[in-house]
Amino acid sequence: VNELYVDDPDKDSGGKIEVNLNISLPNLHCELVGLDIQDEMGRHEVGHIDNSMKIPLNNGDGCRFEGHFSINKVPGNFHVSTHSATAQPQNPDMTHVIHKLSFGDKLQVHNVHGAFNALEGADKLSSNPLASHDYILKIVPTVYEDMSGKQRYSYQYTVANKEYVAYSHTGRIIPAIWFRYDLSPITVKYTEKRQPLYRFITSICAIIGGTFTVAGILDSCIFTASEAWKKIQLGKMQ
Repeated sequence: VNELYVDDPDKDSGGKIEVNLNISLPNLHCELVGLDIQDEMGRHEVGHIDNSMKIPLNNGDGCRFEGHFSINKVPGNFHVSTHSATAQPQNPDMTHVIHKLSFGDKLQVHNVHGAFNALEGADKLSSNPLASHDYILKIVPTVYEDMSGKQRYSYQYTVANKEYVAYSHTGRIIPAIWFRYDLSPITVKYTEKRQPLYRFITSICAIIGGTFTVAGILDSCIFTASEAWKKIQLGKMQ
């Protein structure tokens, strides 16, 4: 059963959302890759390293970044960039592939189809290497409640994106991969329910009744055809 309402469902989270990010930059060295987090509560963290891992690709020429971190439930952004590097490269190549970006608990429920990993497989390898990428996310809180009453809290999201080469009065701005997010006040809730016994009995009765009805119609048609055939045969004999 699906329903929509206005609320913050996971009030015990401390105002935090867990984020899982997995992204490959095949043309940027791992020592240059970093994660920065900003939001409207004043958080400004450059080079976040907790619960993150950088895996060299292409004989060290590229990097795969995997990170698990939390963000506040206010508008903000996190971005993959070279901002935390000790020395800024002249021409950082921000072409990339996003393997995973998800929020909250992982939901693997057969009957729930949603945009829990909407950016999975996003391929920007053919983009301008010097371009910045903006992914604008609208995050939608999602609750799944099973038949035992246990609830899991996840987040779906929609995404729009653009890429551009940015300039200022001092020249070209160092490119980055930005994930700018805002939260929807609408919560989606999926509640798992079992059909009551009377619905099962009603369905069985309907099936049995329908079977007898169809059988009666078929019997009547066969009887009518048989009687007509007998009359035709008697007419021929006379």
